Amino acid sequence: MSSELNVLSQPPQSSQSQQQSQPQMQPTQQPQPEKPTSRSLQARLLRRFIFLTLGATLMAVGLEIFLVPNRIIDGGITGISIMVSHITQIPLGVFLTLFNLPFLFMGYKQIGKTFALSTLFAVLVMSVGTYFLHPVSPLTIDPLLAAVFGGVILGIGVGLVIRSGGSLDGTEIVAILINKKAPFSVGEIVMFINFFILGSAGFIFGWDHAMYSLIAYYLAFKLIDITIEGIDQSKSVWIISEKYKEIGDALTQRLGRGVTYLDGEGAYTGDSKKVIFVVITRLEEAKLKSIVEDWDSQAFLAVGNIHDVKGGRFKKKDIH
Repeated sequence: MSSELNVLSQPPQSSQSQQQSQPQMQPTQQPQPEKPTSRSLQARLLRRFIFLTLGATLMAVGLEIFLVPNRIIDGGITGISIMVSHITQIPLGVFLTLFNLPFLFMGYKQIGKTFALSTLFAVLVMSVGTYFLHPVSPLTIDPLLAAVFGGVILGIGVGLVIRSGGSLDGTEIVAILINKKAPFSVGEIVMFINFFILGSAGFIFGWDHAMYSLIAYYLAFKLIDITIEGIDQSKSVWIISEKYKEIGDALTQRLGRGVTYLDGEGAYTGDSKKVIFVVITRLEEAKLKSIVEDWDSQAFLAVGNIHDVKGGRFKKKDIH
């Protein structure tokens, strides 16, 4: 009887073997982007620092050495700052920093932390530069020469800052916000805002100086496009990578842009590939490239200019 109890108390051998052979569930690991080496990260940060500093310094030179002494303004927040500084006799750098602060928060919400920090650094360098350059005598008192050379220098400076992932003026950020709820492109909204700003210069500095301001603004606008290698506000991007799903998800989550996956085939190998297509603004280009490089440094990336974008799912969602 005791032997029967012992047998009954022992679990069947088959159940033990089943428990031993039962595979243990391992937690699924989420794919991680390629971590850049410390040297490449330092090189990227150094390059950004140099170009942000150079661009902001050129902006300060164009303002204090050419435009401001000749009562010529630029568009956007910079133009408003010049007019308010002239009326109040308070240094220009104070208003350049003060008026841009609200747009730094907007830029952080819409584009991201890197953009906000880059913009803050560039604005501070520009503001400090205008303070130290204010006592310097202008290179010319001819308003036409001042408008031409001031506009060219401003355009190059702003273009370098935008290429480095920052901004020196909050007008474009406002235009991006308005574009989400209005049937106008970012470029149309920027032009509409600057029309009133440049028109206001006629009442403060005289209409001849307002016309010189238009010349400076036009040249600056063109030089910005040349410097950042783009003519329009919007850009189309094609990305080919084996990690297309991870890159697409990252663009949606970190950039707030909807992406489209296209089926492609290599003409030489005949291999099927997934192609990511996304439309962004030029202020988002630097961050997009950074996201793609984090996931796949060998990914194929092509960026093209778009004349205009309307409809579809181009409206971006908020990011935090």
